Amino acid sequence: MADNGKFGVDLKLDQVASRQDDLVRILVPLSVNLIDLGLDIESRWSLDKQPTNVAEGRLSKDDGNVMHSRLLTKKQLSEMALGIRELSKKLASLKVRLKVRNVFLLTKAHDEELISITRGLAQWLLSQERDEPYIVYVEDTLKQNKIFDAEGLQKGNPNYEGRLKYWNNELTRRHPHTFDFVISLGGDGTVLYASWLFQRVVPPVLSFALGSLGFLTKFDFAHYQDTVTRAFRDGITVSLRLRFEGTIMRSNKDHKPSHGKKRDLVEELIGEEGEEHRTHKPDMTFHILNDIVVDRGPNPTMSTIEVFGDDEHFTTVQADGICVSTPTGSTAYNLAAGGSLCHPENPVILVSAICAHTLSFRPIILPDTIVLRIGVPYDARTSSWASFDGRERYVAKLAPPFPNKSSKSLPINLIPPLPIHAPPL
Repeated sequence: MADNGKFGVDLKLDQVASRQDDLVRILVPLSVNLIDLGLDIESRWSLDKQPTNVAEGRLSKDDGNVMHSRLLTKKQLSEMALGIRELSKKLASLKVRLKVRNVFLLTKAHDEELISITRGLAQWLLSQERDEPYIVYVEDTLKQNKIFDAEGLQKGNPNYEGRLKYWNNELTRRHPHTFDFVISLGGDGTVLYASWLFQRVVPPVLSFALGSLGFLTKFDFAHYQDTVTRAFRDGITVSLRLRFEGTIMRSNKDHKPSHGKKRDLVEELIGEEGEEHRTHKPDMTFHILNDIVVDRGPNPTMSTIEVFGDDEHFTTVQADGICVSTPTGSTAYNLAAGGSLCHPENPVILVSAICAHTLSFRPIILPDTIVLRIGVPYDARTSSWASFDGRERYVAKLAPPFPNKSSKSLPINLIPPLPIHAPPL
């Protein structure tokens, strides 16, 4: 956010129906029988086709034709809730078999030991004899790396020619479907980087523990040949992880409040001012696996932050900042800020104040159906900073000629989960 002004966070999460559509979009490429998973909701919970009165969920037109409503009986509602719960249980232990050919290797390009390990893994994959030989993608920075020695690797066996390729950020952004599987070599930060690279479609990620933290890295690299062979041959159990979508909203500097009043963030977000005028416009969007943090940055004074839920004003927080975390990110900054630990399968949002000035706002866990907005008011004393998974840090500056300190907000939408932790069946 290069222009002058302040910003906030707006957290939007889709409803259950939208989440099911997203899951279908993720699972279909994995060749899963969705009907067996229980996604045939319409047939299981179809409405009664016999004529009924309005009280039972049907409306009549003047021409005598019957118009179906979307009302449910108590029994249908109970069955639907139970069916969704059963579907959630099945998704938590989903087993799939993948057709893998294009393997994406992700490692720390600045770590010489890991570069050597990556070379050994790439050589082993290229040497496997199969009907469709593996095509291995490594980061383009390794092409000229002396330790990786790409030229020597391909000269050693003519069958490797054309099967060692290179990826960059542009390729992962424009053509994510190119890759069938990701193998992560590092710690939790490397897994987070995989999520960051694939901002839309995320291939399954198998993560080997070669870093300092291991909440997301469950496999010992000493047994990588057996682990990878079984995963590709026998199938994998997939853990679906929730991600947030954060969009920076830039304030419309040309907007003039009605009746000559000063601009007010609360009024613009949930009041008549926001309903009648376009006060903000969307800018950059990021998909995050860990957390979104709005903090005071290098400023010596604390931040003032407004928190909204759906169309209601929750509270005003005075603190060093605020952390909005996914269940996966509950063990990161959220935990250090005093937030709760959360199982990764819980569809929730964790919100924690960072070094709060008062006890007026304590850590809270919100449902994924809520629309959460976090904003820095126009009359705040200092600017604030926002970061996404510890990357892409943005600041809203305070400076003339904008005395009203134009506001920014960050809407965060639920998106398809990231499949990680892929143990063999």
